[in-house]
Amino acid sequence: MKQLIFTAALAGLLLAGCAGKKEAEEAGDGPSSRKISAADVHDAVPKNEPRARYGNHSPYTVLGKTYTVLPSSKGYHERGIASWYGSKFHGRRTSSGEPYDMHLATAAHKSLPLPTYAEVTNLDNGRKMIVKINDRGPFHEDRIIDLSYAAAIKLGVDQTGTARIDVRAIDVETSKRSTVKLADETFLQVGAFKKRKTADDLAGKMIAAQLKPVSIKKSRGLYKVWIGPYASEWEIEASMRRVVELGYERPHKVSR
Repeated sequence: MKQLIFTAALAGLLLAGCAGKKEAEEAGDGPSSRKISAADVHDAVPKNEPRARYGNHSPYTVLGKTYTVLPSSKGYHERGIASWYGSKFHGRRTSSGEPYDMHLATAAHKSLPLPTYAEVTNLDNGRKMIVKINDRGPFHEDRIIDLSYAAAIKLGVDQTGTARIDVRAIDVETSKRSTVKLADETFLQVGAFKKRKTADDLAGKMIAAQLKPVSIKKSRGLYKVWIGPYASEWEIEASMRRVVELGYERPHKVSR
């Protein structure tokens, strides 16, 4: 029986139990020195990837307990408690071999294959986002997922330390089929104006918020601001949420 490689999430367990902000800071872990808000954090974009070379051996043992990696993430849906880990482990290797970047939307899970993309919903406030699961943990009976610091901010878990969450694995194959149907056809319209300058101003704000490519289409006397094209429904939904977070009306899908 193999032992799990020493990873960022496991290190967090041994130092602070990934319990919450106070406990993490007492163990030398904590938030980023970079000031970031929920609006700065973007969803992970689901894509087909081979299984990671590391972190998928099964079964494996941590602190005397044995865990089994699921053969597939398809159909996985669970509710439980989430925690987070941060600056202490920034740059360290995760179980999948990728470096842990606390500013990206990632997470650790005990049994899902690495990598797995999943939609995580905070049941206490309704916030949701897509994360890439690329690490192992948290090794606590009462917790099912360990969020990166950025994901914790996006979901509102950074201050509370833990939260009730819903985790649903994303079927990347289904997303891939959607990609074929949507490629080079579907855009989001974020505004339509009589004056070109107003459209230019909005386009500039979209670009500044990393919502691009941006284009302006003139039709029926209006200057319409479009972002896209999009390759999948997941990308569309993520961009829609980002536009709303910036204080604008929810955009609608258009085709050229």
